[in-house]
Amino acid sequence: MIAFDNQYHAKVSRGLRRPKTQPMSGAFNSKGVAVVAVVVLLHTRASGQQVGDLQQQLQELKQQYEQTTKDLQQRIANLEQQIENQNEAAAQPKESTKTSDEATVSAAELAAENAVRKVLFGNSDKVGAQYQGQIPTTPTYDLLQEAETKIAGLQQQLGAFEFHGYFRSGYGLNSQGGEQVAFQAPGAGAKYRLGNEAETYGEFIFVNNWVNPDHDSDKAWFHTEVMLEANTTNSASYSNFNNGIGNDQFRLREVFVRAGNVFESQPDAKFWAGERYYRRQHIEINDFYPLDMSGYGAGFEDLTLGAGKLAVAYLAGARPDIQTANGNLAKSNIDVRFYDVKAPGGTLAGWFDFATGKGGTTPAGEVISTSNGYAFGIRHQRLEWHGGYHALGIQYGTGPASNFSTSIDDPTRFINSTARFLLTEQVLFQPNDKFAIMPIFILQRTKDGNPQHGWDQWASFGARPEVFFTKHISIAFEGGFDHTQSSSGQYDGWLRKFTIAPQIGAGRQFFSRPVLRAFLTYANWSDGLRGFVGGIPFQNRTNGLTYGVQAETWW
Repeated sequence: MIAFDNQYHAKVSRGLRRPKTQPMSGAFNSKGVAVVAVVVLLHTRASGQQVGDLQQQLQELKQQYEQTTKDLQQRIANLEQQIENQNEAAAQPKESTKTSDEATVSAAELAAENAVRKVLFGNSDKVGAQYQGQIPTTPTYDLLQEAETKIAGLQQQLGAFEFHGYFRSGYGLNSQGGEQVAFQAPGAGAKYRLGNEAETYGEFIFVNNWVNPDHDSDKAWFHTEVMLEANTTNSASYSNFNNGIGNDQFRLREVFVRAGNVFESQPDAKFWAGERYYRRQHIEINDFYPLDMSGYGAGFEDLTLGAGKLAVAYLAGARPDIQTANGNLAKSNIDVRFYDVKAPGGTLAGWFDFATGKGGTTPAGEVISTSNGYAFGIRHQRLEWHGGYHALGIQYGTGPASNFSTSIDDPTRFINSTARFLLTEQVLFQPNDKFAIMPIFILQRTKDGNPQHGWDQWASFGARPEVFFTKHISIAFEGGFDHTQSSSGQYDGWLRKFTIAPQIGAGRQFFSRPVLRAFLTYANWSDGLRGFVGGIPFQNRTNGLTYGVQAETWW
């Protein structure tokens, strides 16, 4: 989820001019000093009197404002009665109408008008008339109608526009005295997050509902969504380093149009086109995405079909850094999902993806093979379970579909033989408003297609318990264990990470945000991962410590 650096500049009014000064010849004599002392003393006494006068004037202005408000309310009521009388007397002679109109002007109306004049003009007719103008003698409803029109337009625009987002930001140090580093095992698809994020990251989503913003059931609706993403290395609030390392990064992650209720027979069906996050699956405490088909394309979703709902999409991506005679290397995906199928203990969802990419010859003469592959998965979830939820997913893929995303891996002549198996389980358990815990488990096996290599493996399990002392004070713990093994023998070992984080948050729920936290993180790892964890500060070590502060929120 992008952050923008808002630049604020103080401006000096052009109407102000610095007073001209004349050079002084000679020093102050004693007589001058005495005069200055008297002036200062008088100014101090006058200042005290001015404070009292200002307080009195403020109280009088408040009373005058309250009385003026009452008078204006009475005047509006009288004007409404006057209009009603005018309508009733429209058929009467003109002279009779004039007499009736004048009769409706009450003393309260005149008092209100005088009060308004007094508020605007004070006691100076010259200043008031010059700068404020004159109040009409015969009030009309033109200004009121114009104001109501403007308010209605603003309310309509406000109802049509939505702003959502996410960000996390903070700063930490490592036990060696340098900037905070993250502890992640090589070959692991993610790391345990709490107290282990060494960057600022943001996503800012702008939604505008162009047609039927309330999504009324009797007509179609259309909206656009734009997401800006940014991340920084927490190096500087304005990162502009000469070599570009550590500079802020900005991306446009979503730009798409969505329409719904287009067909009366399928009011829940939605159609879309553009670039978007597409129906991603996410594990919170280690920020892992088992399935992320985000990309460019079009499709429909939430089409009611028998026992469940159907979504079909065309999604694609490309590699501008890899070119053949056909142009940039591209991959196309047909993504099909059937979900919300009732099952024992929750709901079931199935997923299938077919991926293909046309090969060619690069300018350097390298031949890239045309690739085809498929992937499928099944997911069981229960969204209401002991104050939380649980979700179990199993996925398998081959060839260009084996990475479960629209991204393109580096092409090799073994691309069609690649494969991946993934098993994930996540649970959120919150029996009351004093305690919550999220345990997770991941098992992933991948194969690069080379017949000389076996399967790489990543196994991970961990949990984040939280204890809530009050509505806003809590403490979070997080422990995680990762074991990774490379079939080529490059690494084989385990990583353990533990964090404690006192928090100030918005509520007593696991997902209550915003939250401010301080953290202390300790990690250690086996000799088989020495040199792969913790970066330069811990390159020759098998343990490390970091500490810092962080804020996190979404809306």
